[in-house]
Amino acid sequence: MKYRFLSTIFAVSVGVWLLPHSMVDAVTFRDGTVSFVQPPRLVSATTPYKSTHEWDTTYYFTLEVPANSGEPLQRVSFNQIQGVEVIEFNQKTTFAFEGTRKRKGVNLGINAEKSDRQKQTFTVTFDPPVSPGQTVTIGLKTFRNPRVGGVYLIGVTAFPSGNQAAGQFLGIGRLQFYAPSRFGPFF
Repeated sequence: MKYRFLSTIFAVSVGVWLLPHSMVDAVTFRDGTVSFVQPPRLVSATTPYKSTHEWDTTYYFTLEVPANSGEPLQRVSFNQIQGVEVIEFNQKTTFAFEGTRKRKGVNLGINAEKSDRQKQTFTVTFDPPVSPGQTVTIGLKTFRNPRVGGVYLIGVTAFPSGNQAAGQFLGIGRLQFYAPSRFGPFF
């Protein structure tokens, strides 16, 4: 009896281990909502423009979509959750590409929109969706950096393909801005 149980456990374990990664399907709930098996990962949030008042700046958010995500990445929402001022993103000039900021690949088709002004939410939708196994960077263009320095936190949520997709919170991008010194760079 004990050996039969152990052999069954072993057979099931080996069978699951032998399944190819491409056969991983998305999680679908009873109500039809689709979710990632393994959600994307927020790799970094950076900007080369750290001074307050700088115009026409870009904030780079890099995401990895795991090969075993089960679904392609359809959209990403950015929600400012901390900062003295509301950062205004420019939906017309925001862009995305494969790779990282230092290893830029092919440009990706996107649609960017302010999806909820009151909650300070900005959404980028990929067209077509990003396939599992890719790294992508979204360049959120701003009209200008905040006038007030400090730490600004932006929450990042990813959604798989589908009309009824469950968003999964990936983490917080931390950006810090500094007011230039009145006395110049040496004081």
